[in-house]
Amino acid sequence: MNASIRHVAQELEPMMVVFFRNFLGLIVLAPFFIRHGLVPLRTKRIGLHWVRAGLNLFAMAAFYIGLSLTPLAEATALAFTAPLFAVLLAICFLGEKVGLRRWTAIAIGFTGALVILRPGLEAVEVGALAVLSSAIIWSGTLIVIKVLSRTDSSLTITAYMALLLAVLSLPIALFYWQTPSFAQFLLLTLIAITGTLGQYTLVEALSGADAQVVMPLDFMRLLWTALLGFLLFQEVPDIFVFLGAAMVVASATYVAVRERSKA
Repeated sequence: MNASIRHVAQELEPMMVVFFRNFLGLIVLAPFFIRHGLVPLRTKRIGLHWVRAGLNLFAMAAFYIGLSLTPLAEATALAFTAPLFAVLLAICFLGEKVGLRRWTAIAIGFTGALVILRPGLEAVEVGALAVLSSAIIWSGTLIVIKVLSRTDSSLTITAYMALLLAVLSLPIALFYWQTPSFAQFLLLTLIAITGTLGQYTLVEALSGADAQVVMPLDFMRLLWTALLGFLLFQEVPDIFVFLGAAMVVASATYVAVRERSKA
């Protein structure tokens, strides 16, 4: 999906990509509504869904901007810092307790991000900062999702994300409106399908399987995006990106495993 976003976000305004990703995502969810009617939209936490949508809007826009400017492997690796930021937010807002081992994992993960960025040795690019900003905002979204998942199903959370994000992003998309070409529309459709189903299946998998099994599979995206970056954009990540990515992925995986073991 990231390769498709990278390509289309270089031709269309990122907020248009955000709108189409969520508007077309509603169509992807249509079979669920045909089967269950409006049951997936039943919730007692509509306000929290709006909060999640607002955070998600800025996170998604920043990530798409970053992807249009940053090599795929580097952007994907930096995005994996979101669970680390989420732990810090959970400490502040949910009162969660974190032991020495998780603090160590978090420190290793952020050190990995510094290895990728190498501030002081190289100029930190705007795209990388946009991706990192997206990870910080997305971590807040993860906290909201964690609270919502106590009462709402994965389908409800996914459906409200697509619905409310389409509503929020439409006015901004209209301001920058550019009718997509047929090829661009196909890419936008692919982004919507993979993004919507990917989020739904990942939430479902995490609720029904061990994190130590699911999370490494999710992090396989890093290898695929590095390969696609090379094949489609002739991007060759340097050794620092791979080293930093390994540190980020290892620490985020450990945090996910520890989080799951507490549940």
